[in-house]
Amino acid sequence: MTQTDHRDAQLIPIRRALLSVADKRGIEDLARCLASFGCELIASGGTRDHLASAGIHSTDVSELTGNPSAFEGRMKTISFSLASALLFDRDRHGDEAERLGIVPVDMVVCSFYPFAEARARGLPLEELVEFIDIGGPTMVRAAAKNARYVAVVTDCADYPRLQAELTQHEGALSLETRRGLMREAFALTADYDAAISTALDENAGASSLRIAMERGRPVRYGENPHQRATIYRIRGATHALHDCPLLHGKELSYNNMVDLQRALEAVRDLPRHGVAIIKHTNPCGLADAEDQHRAFELAWEGDPISAFGSVVAFSTPLSLETAQFLELGHPDKARRKFIEVIAAPRFQDEALVYLRQHRNLRVVVADAKRLDSPTEIRVAMNTALLQATDRRLLEELTPVGECNRDLDRPLIEFGLTAVRQLASNAIAVVHRVPDGACQLLGMGCGQPNRVGAIALALTACMATLARRHPEPAGFDAFVSETLACAVLTSDAFFPFPDNVDACARGGIPVVVQPGGSIRDPEVIQRAHECGITMVFSGLRHFRH
Repeated sequence: MTQTDHRDAQLIPIRRALLSVADKRGIEDLARCLASFGCELIASGGTRDHLASAGIHSTDVSELTGNPSAFEGRMKTISFSLASALLFDRDRHGDEAERLGIVPVDMVVCSFYPFAEARARGLPLEELVEFIDIGGPTMVRAAAKNARYVAVVTDCADYPRLQAELTQHEGALSLETRRGLMREAFALTADYDAAISTALDENAGASSLRIAMERGRPVRYGENPHQRATIYRIRGATHALHDCPLLHGKELSYNNMVDLQRALEAVRDLPRHGVAIIKHTNPCGLADAEDQHRAFELAWEGDPISAFGSVVAFSTPLSLETAQFLELGHPDKARRKFIEVIAAPRFQDEALVYLRQHRNLRVVVADAKRLDSPTEIRVAMNTALLQATDRRLLEELTPVGECNRDLDRPLIEFGLTAVRQLASNAIAVVHRVPDGACQLLGMGCGQPNRVGAIALALTACMATLARRHPEPAGFDAFVSETLACAVLTSDAFFPFPDNVDACARGGIPVVVQPGGSIRDPEVIQRAHECGITMVFSGLRHFRH
């Protein structure tokens, strides 16, 4: 096939390729593939040595540039000859190139010096700058700009598919492929320059942040129907909510995603079968049990009214038995439990068939542990916060005062898991049911004062217990018996003793809070007077 034939089909034969890679994984296979179609291989020093050790012949790049490697390798590839071989327009500049003795290069395969890895090792600036690649980005940008005629390869993960296409097209690559490689190349150089810039800023004490986002796609709307919106994923992230497979139902809205994030965070650290039911970013139901169906039942019991239209996440693969708790096919439509989104690491085939009865239910494969991120970004009016994700529950459980009881540490940790997900001021009341499962009895959050949050949480507890014991006879005794084993957790310290009074009125025996108020002695004394065991966790969990 002639070059004209290739070009008519938007295919360009790769007759000369320049290989200069810091990451040499897979380069031998790609080089052999190119050579098998008669491609002339040109390589820079280290890459040429590597190919030679594999028995692959290549021409030293100095023969193309007309210049030797100099200054300890700082100058190898930058030259008029090489840049021209990559940049000239094959249709408009052919005569000029021939007059100047420029022979075209049809492919550049390049990976840069590992600057990010060197930065991670904490090298001093004088050593770190030696890992700033100059020739590589110059070649890559030149080749990418001329993607109409030149292929630029910057990721060794692309080698297998390129080898397959080269084989399919007898040593040529399509325009579509070259343009895709062009996009990858400019994304790489942008990220590479950003890494260098932020490192230099950090070294100078002027910290900066550059975030690359990709795979943008429009969503129906943002938080409200009148707000146009697009969602992106952070480039380089191993796992992203953006990528979670949707097995059934319409596209997730942004609000769905935010609630799903909270639900996954809530179940991520639960040790057994964890279930979180989230409404407007807050857990209205949370449970952890040896049996998944039981956990769902207890989570739903926490606040079935708020659970309507909620987002539900499971920490373990969803079984048919658990899915049937929703009663989607019940002849009495009032019995069917309506939720917006259900997520789990996996779904049994039978469970998925069952859930598809609900036409609009979104079924999402999402594994809380895999989606965990070490950092998070918050934005407020053109001001960004980059912070470590709030993963720790406590520093140490320290009983304070004189009213000590035997502490149920797993229940306390469950309570801290719950309160960590609630909007401040936040209070969670949890207890252990007779079969050993842990349940969120009630919560209060988003209040301007903590006494109000405690009152809301206790009111929610009473509603939950009333659903469990609907008969008036013996209800007060049932409440007292249940709350006698409950734990109240607070996201921040109790600033005044009135918070303790509110807990005492509700019959709460154990209060867990971070401590750290200037009035801690007064608060501890009041707990003692009320017969409440107070425990300091040493760690605050504000969420705004």
